[in-house]
Amino acid sequence: MRLTTKGRFAVTAMIDLALRQGSGPVALAAISQRQQISLSYLEQLFGKLRRHDLVESTRGPGGGYSLARQPGDISVAEIILSVDEPLDATQCGGKENCMGEAGRCMTHDLWSSFNQHMVDFLGSITLKKLADDQLAKGVQITDNPSARRAILAAPVLQPVRVNAPNSVFALGDTLAK
Repeated sequence: MRLTTKGRFAVTAMIDLALRQGSGPVALAAISQRQQISLSYLEQLFGKLRRHDLVESTRGPGGGYSLARQPGDISVAEIILSVDEPLDATQCGGKENCMGEAGRCMTHDLWSSFNQHMVDFLGSITLKKLADDQLAKGVQITDNPSARRAILAAPVLQPVRVNAPNSVFALGDTLAK
């Protein structure tokens, strides 16, 4: 069994979202910036999370994603399975045809049992627990509106004052003096 970056990043992004759920929808660009995860990769993951009713999206200015349910009602197993991460250590994918026509391999029951223990373990860990663990470690959640929307502050433009004539007539008047 391998847990790939797909499952790891989905869980990480969901923890980030759970930590900030009280301040409204969170833009994926902000999660991308904080967690160093590609924005396009997050868009793919959150599309799957939305289809599995784990997150909700809000469009428009100030929009983003929020949890569809309470963090205590979302398990790590749900997150991982929703992004199509396989939780199967058997060679046959649980179909009991490890050896082809000969049937199951000698270790099929071992790996099936391992799969069940893994799903039970990940199913027992909630998003709330992971978020609470982060807060207990001292993670600071700042409510920075520009960071939440991932919009950088625009530079202040100063008007340019030019002492040049602004028309042909003004130019003629300047030259005539």
